[in-house]
Amino acid sequence: MSVNALYTDLSDYYDLMCADIDYQAQSHCVHRLQQLFGNGGTRHLDLACGTGPHVRHFSDAGYCSSGLDINQPMLDKAAMRCPQAHFALQDMCAFTASEPQDLITCFLYSIHYSGGIERLKACIASVHAALEVDGLFCFNGVDKGKIDNRLFAAHSVENDDGHFTFSSGWSYAGEGEQQALRLRIEKTTAGQTEVWNDEHPMVAVSFVELQALLQPYFAVHVLEHDYEKLMPWDGASGNALFACVKI
Repeated sequence: MSVNALYTDLSDYYDLMCADIDYQAQSHCVHRLQQLFGNGGTRHLDLACGTGPHVRHFSDAGYCSSGLDINQPMLDKAAMRCPQAHFALQDMCAFTASEPQDLITCFLYSIHYSGGIERLKACIASVHAALEVDGLFCFNGVDKGKIDNRLFAAHSVENDDGHFTFSSGWSYAGEGEQQALRLRIEKTTAGQTEVWNDEHPMVAVSFVELQALLQPYFAVHVLEHDYEKLMPWDGASGNALFACVKI
């Protein structure tokens, strides 16, 4: 099943798939980064916003928050969650904003949905063009050289539709600019189990390469992937937060 078919069919279950994510902690962390590194403004745009949980938290914190995604069913649910926010069906690698933004975010490793280096470059250029002076671009990423293809994360959740088990893991062949996010979803209802397996093509990039792409546009701060503590990246871990100030 293709990525678009999967998310269209299961858009009702997307929030279950992400039930183990602490959206509030992530949003609060980036708010702190905006105060530390950014211009302190409150115009916010969330790339690949999904059903809008981050937009909801930023709106509650006083931001004029908006979002974009390439999946209309997700945006429909985001609009119900955040009726005061504006949502747009746009590609994050070729988007425009109606006014300059103070903060642009891209959570849940969604920067990798760029798919290839040229599209990643286009995404970075689009972000830079949409930001106000000294605006901040925040996202998280994974270093292709530190991916362990054997590792998977999984969680289970119950709701009225049945018992769900979601698992995901990165896969990288060791060369080239493409890696994959492998997903497996099991839904059990009345003793019957349905299984969806999917593989999302993602851009593969090292943090050295990523910083080189960002530095013509931004002053780049690389931090440990810890939403509770703000610490410089140790250079060893394969996940990191990027706080990038427009120059």
